[in-house]
Amino acid sequence: MNLPIYDDERVALFIDGANLYAAARALGFDIDYKRLLKLFGEKGRLIRALYYTALIEDQEYSPIRPLVDWLDYNGYTMVTKPTKEFTDSYGRRKIKGNMDIELAVDMLEMADKLDHIVLFSGDGDFRRLVEAIQKKGVRVTVVSTVKSSPPMAADELRRQADNFIELIDLAAVIARQHSRHDHPSDDIIADHNDNPASDYDDEDEQSYDDPVVTTV
Repeated sequence: MNLPIYDDERVALFIDGANLYAAARALGFDIDYKRLLKLFGEKGRLIRALYYTALIEDQEYSPIRPLVDWLDYNGYTMVTKPTKEFTDSYGRRKIKGNMDIELAVDMLEMADKLDHIVLFSGDGDFRRLVEAIQKKGVRVTVVSTVKSSPPMAADELRRQADNFIELIDLAAVIARQHSRHDHPSDDIIADHNDNPASDYDDEDEQSYDDPVVTTV
């Protein structure tokens, strides 16, 4: 895969966990995060790979916790916060866990030490952030998809970015390979990807009738 990254560039990956998961699921594959890190580590000077996700902390077992722990021990910087739970006017339990502010603040703080930022998200709310980063002289590549229905990548974000990488074009390199010889970490990632409530809608908010819920 020919990535739009120069060999001498200082690079950081900013991964919107819920958004990337939803995009990959829409395209029908699971991400192998070890392979993803290896791919981007081969181009430029990879300074840091940050993964953002919200967690429900009062559950006995969270399907995403093993993934979070595995990533934390295998080259990723984890940025997490507890989800907020509330009841709407219809008496429905709702879970909210938006990580946009954390991602934006970290990106702005790190920009002066970087030459190239790779943003794994298609959220149009990040367009203004990308513009601000570019004004600091940093190139920004967005990784998402327009091949899903509807497209996960907002048009305004694609237009603002210096480069856009279609996620399906990376599938051959970063997709999890299903076999009986899978690495243990693959099983952890599969557990997360098989969780039907792992992604958010456009408001990063969902309703649940079942009192036991899971989400990123």
